[in-house]
Amino acid sequence: MWNTFILSPMVNVLIWIYNLFFHNFGLAIVIFTILIRLITYPLTAQQLKSQQKMQELQGSKKWQDMQKKYKDNKEKLAQEQMSIYKEMGINPLGSCLPLIIQFPIMIGLYQAITLAMASAPIQLLNLSRMLYSFIPGSQLIPLNAKFLWMNLGLPETNTPLLNILGFGLPIMTILVVLTTYVQSKVMAPPPTNPGDQAAQMSRTMNLTMPLLMGFIAYSLASGLALYFIVSNLLGIAQYAMMGKANWSNMFRKAAPAKKKA
Repeated sequence: MWNTFILSPMVNVLIWIYNLFFHNFGLAIVIFTILIRLITYPLTAQQLKSQQKMQELQGSKKWQDMQKKYKDNKEKLAQEQMSIYKEMGINPLGSCLPLIIQFPIMIGLYQAITLAMASAPIQLLNLSRMLYSFIPGSQLIPLNAKFLWMNLGLPETNTPLLNILGFGLPIMTILVVLTTYVQSKVMAPPPTNPGDQAAQMSRTMNLTMPLLMGFIAYSLASGLALYFIVSNLLGIAQYAMMGKANWSNMFRKAAPAKKKA
């Protein structure tokens, strides 16, 4: 089922784009990423609506009174929060849905890049069997994996742009970390109560997610890092065009922890 509905379509779309655009696999990944962003745009819009509802709720007197009333009873507080979510029709995971959907895309894209970059005879045979009938596989494979300074089928450390004292500087990984951080900051609504649990979780995610994405980009094929960077930049651009990018989040200092009496 995975091969039929995820992997095989991805491989064929990538190679079809590759055939249309100058046999450039890097450009194929960029265009593929744009298509994915367009397809998932309704989810992005839904994510924004969920964030706005959540922000309005957390700024309400009812929510703040509840936080104070049950501040020493976390279990009861969680129950009351879920009750309010249900009452107001808010899905607390609504803002996470695009990220959840992106994970199978990442896995499928990594596998698709690995398959498309086949070079050994048996790998080329397996790739040709996966192609749809309208893809002229015999004329295209093996594919050209070179893009800028990278071999897109290998981690960037195998073909670094800069080599400092024998260590290849992972420029793509650095860009993945930076663009992921910027995207997470500008897409997050300003916290109504910087000291509450939701704000603390948001700050933690803003730090851990860029590092996780950077680790994946550093460890796996550089074609995946290219996908991350383009996807992040498009996400930032989408929010900016919608007028919803919170640029002030980039410069807002973390609220100091409150001292207990």
